Amino acid sequence: MQGVVKAFDPASGDGVVMCDTDLKDYELAPNALEGSLFRMLRQGQRVVFALDSLGRATTIRLGSERDMGTPGY
Repeated sequence: MQGVVKAFDPASGDGVVMCDTDLKDYELAPNALEGSLFRMLRQGQRVVFALDSLGRATTIRLGSERDMGTPGY
């Protein structure tokens, strides 16, 4: 899934990602940044993510231009 970081608190690790396709907000799972190059996120940052079994955003990663559907790639 692709989306945009809507909010992120670096102190607590809490955050929300808004999905591009359904425009729903998904809370970040506690381990969402584990194994990622991200140490923190900023509002408006575009990311690719998966949902865990509880419907929380996890496996946050930076998408390639192809992943993001950028025209010309």
